[in-house]
Amino acid sequence: MEISRIRALRGPNLWSRHTAIQALVRCEENERALSRLPGFEARIRARFPLIGAMRPIGYEGDISVAHALQFATLNLQAQAGCPVSFGRTAPTTETGLYQVVIEYSEETVGRRALGLAEDLCRAALADTPFDLADALAQLREMNEDERLGPSTGAIVRAAEARGIPYRRLTRGSLVQFGWGSRQRRIQAAELDSTSAIAESIAQDKDLTKTLLRAAGVPAPQGVVVAEVEAGWRAANEIGLPVVTKPYDGNQGKGVTVNIASRDLFEIAFGAAREISRRVLVEKFIAGNDFRLLVVGDRLVAAARREPPTVIGDGTHTVRQLVDIVNSDPRRGTGHATSLTKIRFDDIAMARLAVQGYTPDTVLPKGARAVLRNNANLSTGGTATDVTDDVHPEIAARAIAAARMIGLDIAGVDVVCENIGQPLEEQGGGIVELNAAPGLRMHLDPSYGKARDVGAAAIDALFAPGENGRIPIVAVSGTNGKTTTVRLTAHLIGQSGRRMGMTTTDGVYVEDRRIDTGDCSGPKSAKNVLVHPEVDAAVLETARGGILREGLGFDRCDVAVVTNIGIGDHLGLNFITTTEELAVVKRVIVQNVGAGGTAVLNAADAHVAKMACACPGRAILFAIDANHPAMMMHRAQGKRAIYRDGDAIACAEGASIERLDLAGIPLTRGGTIAFQIENAMAAIGAAWALGIDWNLVRLGLATFVS
Repeated sequence: MEISRIRALRGPNLWSRHTAIQALVRCEENERALSRLPGFEARIRARFPLIGAMRPIGYEGDISVAHALQFATLNLQAQAGCPVSFGRTAPTTETGLYQVVIEYSEETVGRRALGLAEDLCRAALADTPFDLADALAQLREMNEDERLGPSTGAIVRAAEARGIPYRRLTRGSLVQFGWGSRQRRIQAAELDSTSAIAESIAQDKDLTKTLLRAAGVPAPQGVVVAEVEAGWRAANEIGLPVVTKPYDGNQGKGVTVNIASRDLFEIAFGAAREISRRVLVEKFIAGNDFRLLVVGDRLVAAARREPPTVIGDGTHTVRQLVDIVNSDPRRGTGHATSLTKIRFDDIAMARLAVQGYTPDTVLPKGARAVLRNNANLSTGGTATDVTDDVHPEIAARAIAAARMIGLDIAGVDVVCENIGQPLEEQGGGIVELNAAPGLRMHLDPSYGKARDVGAAAIDALFAPGENGRIPIVAVSGTNGKTTTVRLTAHLIGQSGRRMGMTTTDGVYVEDRRIDTGDCSGPKSAKNVLVHPEVDAAVLETARGGILREGLGFDRCDVAVVTNIGIGDHLGLNFITTTEELAVVKRVIVQNVGAGGTAVLNAADAHVAKMACACPGRAILFAIDANHPAMMMHRAQGKRAIYRDGDAIACAEGASIERLDLAGIPLTRGGTIAFQIENAMAAIGAAWALGIDWNLVRLGLATFVS
């Protein structure tokens, strides 16, 4: 077995709508049927019992080692926690050579899974060991590193539920929602409308409290210091117990609360100094720790946070109890899981000492040992949903605090005894505001009801009914694509939209060429859709880009296929017949939105058949109004475009709009047949998008090829 030409299909493609890894796999003669490899299937199942059935449903041919590779790659990902299900193995025109396609959720994980699946197949062929546990551990770790974190992932899922497209701009949490001029962006749980000044204020703990008190919001007294001696003096002036926290930290890192002794103060101060050069020493407020999530002008979730705690059973030591708690599969080392492992450090040791315990103490049954007094999930705490219990005045104070700082999404930390009573009545206060707050305590609380806070973030980005999309026209075919793209963009541009366009000679935004060369592939399409000055896009979509990487968009509003012809553009990627070429070009038609339109050349039989693959409706065009496909289409009352004497007629039922050929210089008064077809294709796209007919006439008259 030999694997070559591994590609990532990053958009809808020839095989499916899924992102996928595609590889060429060459099998030796005896590897083309497992029946010729006695014991192979038993050996591979012994090494990976969950590989599943290796015969695709409905497949009746020989099962090869390439098929085994497909199922191994897919199921290794699945066992590592990746949500994948699609795979396909197809023989090529070359004997013994297969195209293997496997869905991935994260590209690097999919590529690594393919490599590990190859190792598995070779181990089964040679009857050598394969370390399944190590392979799955590699994939799980890689998947956790690569996938979106829980906060960003929740917002992305909410966007998908509303039909809003997204694109991950970095390996981190910077995500674009929507296309062109309607796009919005987030960084984790922070919106693009949040100013850098607001974020800077939120990081400045002392300034934050000063502004909160100016707004009449209760906040504890505090002092910023740089040295431990000055800090201890400030603590005594404020009055013990106190809290120490990094002056500009986040995620609860370096925060210690309820400090009442010099020894613990020095340890806590050192932990804060590891995060920030200056340390905030503030008055400790007794009570429960609550996190309130404010999005826009609404309180959308609240949770009571508990510090990392273990409860004795009379048998195990504190350290053993921590290990038992950390064995919970919900606990991980980062922020990708719903909970974080409790860790032993100097602060944990000091907190245990205050309670009279050591890590080796056997806790009496029912006794509680607190390993930290701050209750952040990132330090091992837990959360209980209390959204329905928040007093309206506390909610109003939290919203006022977020507005005062200028945060669109704010994690407001409140300390009080009872979240159901006003803060002033119980001596409570707001101790901190957080930009880009973690959402996992609301998405998957340890106890109580989960809250769809991702949807609240999307609602803050997009008004009801908005999906961030701009009109997208995809144009494919064998001949006439570039002219059709240019004319289509010109016609749509008459409506005042700023146009983006990709062609075989460059990328254009508002008649400015921003890239040169053959730009008919998915990368150029993505560049247009990320441009903030594009109100509509017309994208030339060549077969090469579809085969190499898939489409550069999830779906289009209009798909135009000009023609297939009788033999041009064959030979690439084992596409050797016009029928196979038509299947490739059909990809844009299959990915029209449910309310979209395919504009198809009825005179080309391969193109006309694509109407059945369109999720939306179809407009057929042909010079000959009496073409059988045109006559049937018109008889059904559907939209059709054809030549009627000295005009192009656009008919829908009994309604007909005529466009004089004399007013379309591109056709030279109707003497150039192929330009008439190109004009029909562009007119169909404009018609599908609802462009006013007078604007269409103006565009046809002013277009210069």
